[in-house]
Amino acid sequence: MGGFEMAEIIWKDRKRIFFGLPWTFTKYSLSEDRLFISTGFFSVKEDEVRLYRIMDVSLERKLWQRMCGLGTIKCCSADKTMGDFEIKNIKKSREVKEMLSNMVEDERTKKKVSSREFMDHERDEFDDYDDHDTY
Repeated sequence: MGGFEMAEIIWKDRKRIFFGLPWTFTKYSLSEDRLFISTGFFSVKEDEVRLYRIMDVSLERKLWQRMCGLGTIKCCSADKTMGDFEIKNIKKSREVKEMLSNMVEDERTKKKVSSREFMDHERDEFDDYDDHDTY
């Protein structure tokens, strides 16, 4: 897992497929302050997002996922490289979502980050004109 060993891993799982079997090359790991996603076999891509950059977390469990004991956690993120992303088809998804949500809130409190800061950033990123210009 490359650089993941440097951080103490609190939770890890693999993306699962049919009947909940972990026969994929997508791995998820969670440390105290970061979420890591590693994909690929021959060509491996490792992404990470700082927890304080995650703005919203939700859980989706389709019928087949519930039957296999799986779920997908959807994350809305202010991270420029990751953007919004999903932690797909993992076991104990409800517990993981709650743990992630609590850890995100703890990190945001620790770093004194508010949602307003992200909204201002998004607004600046998408505005194509100066507020003082008139048309």
